[in-house]
Amino acid sequence: MSEHAPEIESYLGTTLKRRYCGLADTLESRAELEAIRRNIHQNPELAFDEVRTSGLVASLLDAWGFAVTRGVGGTGVVGTLKCGEGRRSIGIRADMDALPIHERTGLPYASANAGRMHACGHDGHTAILLGAARQLARTRNFDGTVHLIFQPAEEIGAGGGAERMLADGLFERFPCDAIFGLHNHPGVEQGNFLFRSGPFMAACDTVTITIRGKGGHAARPHQSVDPILVAGSLVMALQSVVSRFVDPNEAAVVSIGTLHAGHAPNVIPDSARMEISVRSFSPDVRASLENRIRQLAISQAEGYGAVAEVDYVRGYPVLVNSERETEFARQVAQELVGADKVVSQAARITGSEDFAYYLQQRPGCFVRLGNGANQPLLHNAGYDFNDENLTVGAAYWTRLVERYLGR
Repeated sequence: MSEHAPEIESYLGTTLKRRYCGLADTLESRAELEAIRRNIHQNPELAFDEVRTSGLVASLLDAWGFAVTRGVGGTGVVGTLKCGEGRRSIGIRADMDALPIHERTGLPYASANAGRMHACGHDGHTAILLGAARQLARTRNFDGTVHLIFQPAEEIGAGGGAERMLADGLFERFPCDAIFGLHNHPGVEQGNFLFRSGPFMAACDTVTITIRGKGGHAARPHQSVDPILVAGSLVMALQSVVSRFVDPNEAAVVSIGTLHAGHAPNVIPDSARMEISVRSFSPDVRASLENRIRQLAISQAEGYGAVAEVDYVRGYPVLVNSERETEFARQVAQELVGADKVVSQAARITGSEDFAYYLQQRPGCFVRLGNGANQPLLHNAGYDFNDENLTVGAAYWTRLVERYLGR
């Protein structure tokens, strides 16, 4: 048993002897969950446009006896179920939005909406939480209140669904002593759980640098200030930011995603524009990266007689799992699937998640669930959620609620 087990048991006010949801308990709902998941997959909706998806979620929750609140933070839905007289409460979150990607899976349930695709598995996350909702409503094996949070717009960065739901009074209207969330993880065996206490997923910032020079004829470059030359120099200089200005014991990423300049081979353009993705795991490193990128852009441009304009937008913060809730969530997974399928302290992930905003206000844990060792990566046109995880995930959320709100 973990060294924290006695604390967790006292925290829950329960014991492991009680009968909690197991993998076999959700198997009978497999066909229904698969149909729901594939229906959502075939009809993907982008950020804050999840009208059909949220309508489906709300109607199912209502049919199963949940108190349903629509329109939270835009198209968000919260389903609330109270059982017994317990005063404790818990929140479980799933995301609903798709990505602006044209699907190339060739599946019979592939996206019917051109240029939109569930390439991150939010269709699966939603179906998993609906599976837990169905099971919790049927067994009501808990004492307290559970809030199931179906969030819009996880994919868009700053100003996304988590921020909108919080601004709409999520935790004031639906109090949660702790909150939990889940994301599938291609590259790890299906059904395996990954946990990490502390910083788990990176902060994500976006930088747009516009270099303004002086356009002219390509045959007379000496009469111009070439922004492409400046951009090329800056591209190379930016490679030094992490390797020479970040402590090797820390982790950071600076990736240039776009670089645009000019329209004709015989014309030196007036300007060049690049966009950069910056990832980090600590506030100090995050601030250091911003300062260095700004300095490099301005000094590189000045050295060539150009001007650099830097638009630095801070996106999702670092996702930090609280220690006690992470240990609890890990223990529940180990009970459900066995210790051999649970990684207690997984490597940090340089991807980002707006679930981090919830964890800034409430203790909790964000979990990763293996989608298959050889499955296509997230945000890939060939990706598909692994339906084998539907009943595993539903059983996990059900058991976690039952344990947290143990009678």
